[in-house]
Amino acid sequence: MRWWDIDPVLELEKDLFPEDAWSRGMFWSELAHSRGPEATRRYVVALAGDRLVGYAGVAAQGEVADVQTIAVARDQWGTGLGGVLLTELLRAATAFECAEVMLECRVDNVRAQKLYERFGFAPIGFRRGYYQPGNVDALVMRLTDPSQPAPASAQGTDSNG
Repeated sequence: MRWWDIDPVLELEKDLFPEDAWSRGMFWSELAHSRGPEATRRYVVALAGDRLVGYAGVAAQGEVADVQTIAVARDQWGTGLGGVLLTELLRAATAFECAEVMLECRVDNVRAQKLYERFGFAPIGFRRGYYQPGNVDALVMRLTDPSQPAPASAQGTDSNG
């Protein structure tokens, strides 16, 4: 992801996460930490022709990476794009030399949970009222050893994160 991707990312962000969409400033801040030898973030985008249809990001701190976001355009659900984006984040976590990857997922987003489980993530707890507004709980999931390739069954899967 580069600065010129922020506008189309924001359009997709507002469509998919209207109540808790990230701001332009949040994306700029994340991208500021994704370049150079001291980078601690990796953000990627997916294009279909000239159209941005997905994006994802991961942050690393020490031996732990945290999936910050994964989003796939509604018309791309079921195409495997979510799995492709997650694979890129796990590659980045491995490059950052992280021993585990954490993420939060809305408890009502079963589609995303199934994708994460296919990649080896396991539920480890909840964060009550994590998503606002609405006071929706987050399921916390962890993957140990992100360097292991995704199982064959994870290929061709999808999630809207």
